[in-house]
Amino acid sequence: MDKIRKMVMVGLLLTMSACSAKTSFEAMQPNVTVKINQFSPVNTNDKQRHKYKTTSFGQYRFVVYQDNEPQMYGLVPLKFNGGYLAADILFFAPAMFFNLRETFPFYQFDIDQKVIRYKKKIDAPWITYKPTEAEINRTKQYYN
Repeated sequence: MDKIRKMVMVGLLLTMSACSAKTSFEAMQPNVTVKINQFSPVNTNDKQRHKYKTTSFGQYRFVVYQDNEPQMYGLVPLKFNGGYLAADILFFAPAMFFNLRETFPFYQFDIDQKVIRYKKKIDAPWITYKPTEAEINRTKQYYN
């Protein structure tokens, strides 16, 4: 019985420790800043990794500024994490309400094309996403 309790505790710790993802941002244009939800703005030249919590139902909205002027709005594409789902089912099912989706490790904003690119691995090809008009409007309302 003690062995089972230890396994459950390890599973819970792994699930709880996996509740955020590190992300980096870059831009095709110079002097670009990205604001995600209520978090502090990020300069795309800083080359730092930023940590965002996982979510199951929420969204991360962004506004991209160039030279302090808003240029682009939308939703950050999130990846589904099947590993978290398996751990949640095995060890703590209510965690499914908090951690099934997370940010990708790499994002690139292109203001001229009005697209956001993302990828899982540094050597992977970029996947391009263009925010819909509805997403843009909802995000503008969020920031205004």
